[in-house]
Amino acid sequence: MSIYENNSTKSKINETIISDLRRKIRSEKILSCLILKNNQLIFEHYKNNKTSNAVQTINSCTKSIISALIGILIDKGLIKSVHTSITEFFGDIVNNLLDERLKNITIYHLLTMTPGFDWPEFGAWNCFAPMVYSSDIIKFILKRPIVTEPGHGMNYNSGCSHLLSAIISKITGVTADEYAREHLFKHIEISKSVWHERQGISLGADGLRITSMDMLRFGSLYLNKGFWKGKQIISSEWIEESTAPRYKTYKQIGSYAYHWWVSSFENADINVEYYFALGYGGQYIIVVPKFEMVVVFTSRIYNDSLRPMYYFEEFILKAIEA
Repeated sequence: MSIYENNSTKSKINETIISDLRRKIRSEKILSCLILKNNQLIFEHYKNNKTSNAVQTINSCTKSIISALIGILIDKGLIKSVHTSITEFFGDIVNNLLDERLKNITIYHLLTMTPGFDWPEFGAWNCFAPMVYSSDIIKFILKRPIVTEPGHGMNYNSGCSHLLSAIISKITGVTADEYAREHLFKHIEISKSVWHERQGISLGADGLRITSMDMLRFGSLYLNKGFWKGKQIISSEWIEESTAPRYKTYKQIGSYAYHWWVSSFENADINVEYYFALGYGGQYIIVVPKFEMVVVFTSRIYNDSLRPMYYFEEFILKAIEA
């Protein structure tokens, strides 16, 4: 199966290692695993027939879709720069709060999760931000104490993603869901999606559900530098800028870019760099430019979200020849 119309060279793959991968993931709570190389689908595994066509809860992979939408708005000139202050969008709240540092927070800080808020999502909150229970989520986020200067360091913060979703709505007059359908999804043939919202704003952190194949389509759009069947959907400049590593806070995961993670792996003495979207429970969209490859996992491994990444490095990278 080819996602693209162009002819692709035949991919070389170690069938023994791939067979080991298939046996391994069958014993796990992995719902799907897809491998696209040279624009050809070379591996496809689903837990059952229902999984192959069902929309998947992709959790924080939603964040990378938000990043793409911000890039499209910048490409269209609707956002002047990533260094635009959030006061342009939330001035009615920010200007009434005492901490003047709020005015220094920009879209860049939201994309890189460096606004400086006290936000223990990977700590006391145990991977769940209580903002969703607030009567006003935007105010909940902006009223969190600032404990470090904006830009000083990255701390995982799903509130940043929700603010970005709200910014998309303020600029376009529609939800991130509606904007994505018109300016992203329809162009890459994503027609089956659900994006939950709260208080009139699409949940920017984890609200999107799409099929495994649609996750693969989105990853291949990035692999192909924003092109889809000869049409530029997102600028190659944004693809490059938004996937460049900027902050390394969590060594076991990698560096953080604009709502994408970035890491590398030594494969046969070759350093293989890749970037990826990561969702709680083991949801992944992994892009490997050196191998012209995209890998998708959907899982329900809530006690170890990083386990599919182990299978990616231990089996997939070793089975594929560039």
